Amino acid sequence: MSRFTPTLRGRLSILYAGLFALAGVLLVVLSYLFVSRSLPDPGTQAQSLAGALSQLGRTPVRAADGSIAFETKDGRLLTAVELRAEAERIAREAVEQQRADTLRSLLQQSGIALALVATTALGAGWLVAGRALRPLQAITGTARRVADRTLYGDRSLHERIALDGPADELKVLADTFDEMLERLDRAFASQSRFVANASHELRTPLAVNRTLLEVAVADPAASADLRQVATSLLAVNERSERLIDGLLLLARSERAVPDPRPVDLAATGRHVVAMLGEEARRAEVVVRERCEPAVVLGDSVLLERVLTNLVDNAIRYNRPGGWVSVSTGRARDPAYGQVEVSNSGPVVAPHDVEQLFEPFRRGGGRTASVRGSGLGLSIVRSVVEAHGGTVAATARAGGGLAVRVTLPTPGGAVRYPTRAATAELPSGSGSMSGGG
Repeated sequence: MSRFTPTLRGRLSILYAGLFALAGVLLVVLSYLFVSRSLPDPGTQAQSLAGALSQLGRTPVRAADGSIAFETKDGRLLTAVELRAEAERIAREAVEQQRADTLRSLLQQSGIALALVATTALGAGWLVAGRALRPLQAITGTARRVADRTLYGDRSLHERIALDGPADELKVLADTFDEMLERLDRAFASQSRFVANASHELRTPLAVNRTLLEVAVADPAASADLRQVATSLLAVNERSERLIDGLLLLARSERAVPDPRPVDLAATGRHVVAMLGEEARRAEVVVRERCEPAVVLGDSVLLERVLTNLVDNAIRYNRPGGWVSVSTGRARDPAYGQVEVSNSGPVVAPHDVEQLFEPFRRGGGRTASVRGSGLGLSIVRSVVEAHGGTVAATARAGGGLAVRVTLPTPGGAVRYPTRAATAELPSGSGSMSGGG
């Protein structure tokens, strides 16, 4: 037969019932003592009444009608009946006054006793509840440490609560949380192995195909039709490589940044604009750059990919004679830096903006691109969230989008320079494929 283990609810009920019972007993005892001390003893009360009667006077005189009367100290003549009534009145007033004084004293002293008992019960209940709910604090602390460390790359999924104690509701909750962490740990490890294996298994055949096609195109004996087919297949192969790279980067960016370092968004923004300048010139798009210093904490390669995807999308999903604006700087909250990329282009319905961040989703006017894989903004969001930042897009009334990325700074460890660089580039000197 298993030993009976009271539940947490039962233990708390018994505990608080005992505390209130103890407080009630203490209150009764204190009230009894206070009342017994407040009431006068019978001898004192009798003397008080006798003194009150003596105030009436006891001097007998004969009235005009021959009856006997008593003259009071205040000069009044009272018969025996009147004297008795006056004595009863004075005694009644004395008793009522004594009763009022006793009740008032009892009320005051009971209030003091109640305040003392309530304060004592509150303190005892606070201590006991804290002790009873201490396992809940352990669960909350573990969950918070896992969440906070995951933000900076240290997943800490190996940490467990391992709660000791009776098999009550909190013990079951802690064990369930430990099982969840164990499953998540295995899932993340499996995902990491998959990403590593997929990186090799998917890229290798595509690299072989690209090499064979490049050899076929470079073969002097190849016919024009063969070269045309090989060139078309090279374009398809390149698109497949970009798609796989995007998927792998998306899988990588959904994890936390393992080794965040200070990154200057201004320098990264100028670098990306320069690399995509040739593409902007071919698309007849003017790129305006205003990069004020903004040092954030993160991975420089991933953050460069964020800006590359944003600027590349802004150029490709545009119109001839359009424009792209790239700006960096500190956010309103000095603990964050930000980058904003906006452009002209096709009108995007406000309700379609959020869908643009989903993989393989494009808004209206975005399906004609032959190079995009539909992962550009998905990668942006994943990378930004892995850095502990936020990304928001707004549809412009005249067409195009304005995308703002906010990222945490190193907490004041890096000083911001005061000089800002501003440039307007109709074209650039470099070339780079877009992020899709």
